[in-house]
Amino acid sequence: MRTLDACPQPGLILSFDFDGTLHDPAESPPVPTEFFAEIRRLRETHGAVWGINTGRSMPQVVEGLIESRFPFLPDWVVAREREIYFPNTFGRFLPHTDWNKRCEKDIHKLFKKSRKVLKKIRYEIEEHTGARYIEMDGEPAGLISRTEEEMEWIVGHIAPMMAEVPELGWQRNSIYLRFGHRNYQKGSSLTEVARLHGLGTAQAFAAGDSHNDIEMLSAAHSGYAACPANAVGAIQDAVATRGGIITRAAYGYGVVEALRLYFP
Repeated sequence: MRTLDACPQPGLILSFDFDGTLHDPAESPPVPTEFFAEIRRLRETHGAVWGINTGRSMPQVVEGLIESRFPFLPDWVVAREREIYFPNTFGRFLPHTDWNKRCEKDIHKLFKKSRKVLKKIRYEIEEHTGARYIEMDGEPAGLISRTEEEMEWIVGHIAPMMAEVPELGWQRNSIYLRFGHRNYQKGSSLTEVARLHGLGTAQAFAAGDSHNDIEMLSAAHSGYAACPANAVGAIQDAVATRGGIITRAAYGYGVVEALRLYFP
């Protein structure tokens, strides 16, 4: 796979969450073919550059592109809500080294600073819930709850504890939660990609369905915001509050609907 022909002068940047926004595992194909037709159209009419902005790791993104039968590659990818990648002429994704290294350095420094707070959080979670506290390479700390309701309790319980370290934040998707640096998330990553293309917030469109999309759907990082009909309540509220579009259709068909409404 290759990207579409490059835009000599980009005029619009499109940012899409993958799972639950573009991708519906119950459909075949999981991403509707109409979506790719819209991307081609907006490339021609608006000089649109587009990307996947996801909590998946980069290898998982590649798996998703193949599974979903993408006819061409995105112009960029944000993986794990913070790492930026661009495809080269051979279709291989290469890191935005300056950003990714700075991100990892700041996160490593933050986790050293947050050791006591995270230890306290781990004790509280394991004492009062059935959630699992996880640590692995590339993911210094995270949680997996048993239910959405349990995760709601956890989020409300740990928020005051985290006030001790203002830079410490989290990204949540359903029953999964990843601790991280507040300065590195889907929204700030989108703004950095837009900057590299010579574009500003006003020229950015974002679509997402879950809690970890909240930053990129905010007016601080996107001029246009939308969510499909299947988006969680908190995301629908956030999009409605800023005057964005909550589509009638779900998943990828909702994304197509939003693109046609914003850019007829």
